[in-house]
Amino acid sequence: MAFSTLYSAVCRGKWFLRFQDVESNIPLVDKLLDRSMAIDDGDNLSEKKPLAYTFYHKGAKARSNNSFSDAPKGSAAVIPVHGTMLKYGTLCSYGTTEYADMMREAVDSDNISSLILDIDSGGGAVDAIAPLTDAIRYAQSKGKAVVAYCDLCASAAYYVACYCNEIIASNEVSSEFGSIGVMMSFADYTRYYENAGIKIHTVYSNLSDYKNRPFELARKGEYDKIRDEELDPLAVEFQAAVKTNRPKLKDDTEGILRGRMFYARQAVEVGLADSTGSLDYAVQRANDISAKAIINNYINS
Repeated sequence: MAFSTLYSAVCRGKWFLRFQDVESNIPLVDKLLDRSMAIDDGDNLSEKKPLAYTFYHKGAKARSNNSFSDAPKGSAAVIPVHGTMLKYGTLCSYGTTEYADMMREAVDSDNISSLILDIDSGGGAVDAIAPLTDAIRYAQSKGKAVVAYCDLCASAAYYVACYCNEIIASNEVSSEFGSIGVMMSFADYTRYYENAGIKIHTVYSNLSDYKNRPFELARKGEYDKIRDEELDPLAVEFQAAVKTNRPKLKDDTEGILRGRMFYARQAVEVGLADSTGSLDYAVQRANDISAKAIINNYINS
């Protein structure tokens, strides 16, 4: 069900998300969790409003009828990654699994020569990343370049972008990159339930004394275990992915791998992005990279 999927994602998730997005969503999350806002617990958004398949051809954007089959040959598929990233579609957002399916369809179409990830996101859930990075690698294995064309590209969104062939800032005014880090937050409702006369008992088997131990300690204000066992391993993998995929990264820049944000011009200087340009420029770069891959594959074969 749409609501239960969203509820689960909010309550159980670990997040690669910049703090501003966390703060701005807290009032909505509070209303969501206590069911104080009207919610239609029906279909997912994608079932009510199917994804629009967008392509770019000869300097113009166009949409096709949920398929790339009617796009002109040589088009670039434009895949939107907007807002907070979740793995599965819910009643108010598309999931990265849906975008990944769209990417694979674009790759398999003879009419599509390259892909553009149109990114405007402050990040999202950790489990939302893999579907997109897998789809990016699939495209690249088929000789089709994937270029990230970004306004806001932070945290989980940057995790995805660093796997692309190039990262291009859409402008020098608002485009931001970074927030390479991981965080977790949770509400402790113990006092709330006690005040309501409800006492919750949690009992573990004698053979399960380590189960949920980091979380139980965190509820007591002891955060070392949850940092060491839940968050730090994710941060290490995030940093490693960025350093591997961005060979020109100036990783000695203060804070670059520890959560700092950079506007477009400085992001290019420190290697978080490659250049700044229009969508037309991003498409041209993607097509050039794809053409070069085809030539290299032909020579090597």
